[in-house]
Amino acid sequence: MADDKKKRTVATGRMAVIRSDRLRTFGENVIVHVMDANTAILIAVLMGLAAALYASVGHAGASGYLAIMALFSVAPATMRPTALLLNIIVASLATFRFARAEQINWRMLLFFVIGAIPAAFIAGGFEIPGDYYRPLVGLVLWIAAARLLWPRKIASLDESKAPHPMMMVLAGAGIGALSGLTGTGGGIFLSPLILFFGWEAVRKTSGISAGFILCVSIAGLAGNLTSVGQLPPELPYFVGAVVIGALVGTQLGLSRLPAHRLLQALGFVLVIAGAKLIFS
Repeated sequence: MADDKKKRTVATGRMAVIRSDRLRTFGENVIVHVMDANTAILIAVLMGLAAALYASVGHAGASGYLAIMALFSVAPATMRPTALLLNIIVASLATFRFARAEQINWRMLLFFVIGAIPAAFIAGGFEIPGDYYRPLVGLVLWIAAARLLWPRKIASLDESKAPHPMMMVLAGAGIGALSGLTGTGGGIFLSPLILFFGWEAVRKTSGISAGFILCVSIAGLAGNLTSVGQLPPELPYFVGAVVIGALVGTQLGLSRLPAHRLLQALGFVLVIAGAKLIFS
């Protein structure tokens, strides 16, 4: 009976809002989504497709997962840890693929990660109120869309030159902090940075991004382990979908099947999802 007095649940459609003095996410509200089977399956299928598209170019798909969850009005407290966990799974497979193909510049990856891991760990411990989190993630989705819609001419790099190690550490710290706050792996920021300044060739840029995403996602999730309690009960469906998607995506990457048109289409989806978050 004591628990009943401390906890009040109000059901509204697919969403239940639980008030408790012991469970805290944003203030005293913990948002828990209760999805029907059809909704969970639809989200899982979309996440699997996003994982396939992103994994084909060495990314893990956090921005895509965030966009999908945003379109279905998933709570911010659930979005971030879910995206990070799915990111870790997909990035692990992508990193293995590029490492096996000897397409990772380990020295460059090391310097980026040295700056990124502590920044992502610290930033991951901050909880941003929904009124600020949604516009921030919306902006991140727009940046991701710009990356996906980026003209392919940038890929034609004849020579590459690595920057000073301190520059890589500082760049990694900045990207790691933003990644920890938003629940992304940072690949959407790191890849264009490397390519724009001509620091590495295209395929090795994808390999560096895959390893960076893996490390930053782990650090971001470790920095806010309490958020694991906000993972949705439908998570096994999502995990299964992104694993299948990542396997398909890595195979597409290995076979060099062009995927930039599909990625551009996904970019338009991210634009819509970002607008939904920013203006809703």
